[in-house]
Amino acid sequence: QVQLVESGGGLVQAGGSLRLSCAASGFTFSIYDMTWYRQAPGKEREFVARITRSGNTYRADDVKDRFTISRDNAKNTVYLQMNSLKPEDTAIYYCRTTRGPNDYWGQGTQVTVSS
Repeated sequence: QVQLVESGGGLVQAGGSLRLSCAASGFTFSIYDMTWYRQAPGKEREFVARITRSGNTYRADDVKDRFTISRDNAKNTVYLQMNSLKPEDTAIYYCRTTRGPNDYWGQGTQVTVSS
């Protein structure tokens, strides 16, 4: 079955960096778009970045200059490189993919940015 497992979160000071990973299994990873979302306490889950199967990328405006999404199809893994982190980036970060009508999410990884 489809599994998405995020890792790489943690506690970092403002201005620091983290790289999140999302390891995928149970489907042909290379032919699906992959997306990162995040959810801060008390807020709605929001889009962060997406990478298409052909490698095109899209990022939310507030992370565009700081975060980079990439994928390694040989490792069935999507990454989110986060630089110049801010306290407002504190959230649980999730990866997601869709296959037809089905929607798959990982369990999330916590990112906490201290000021």
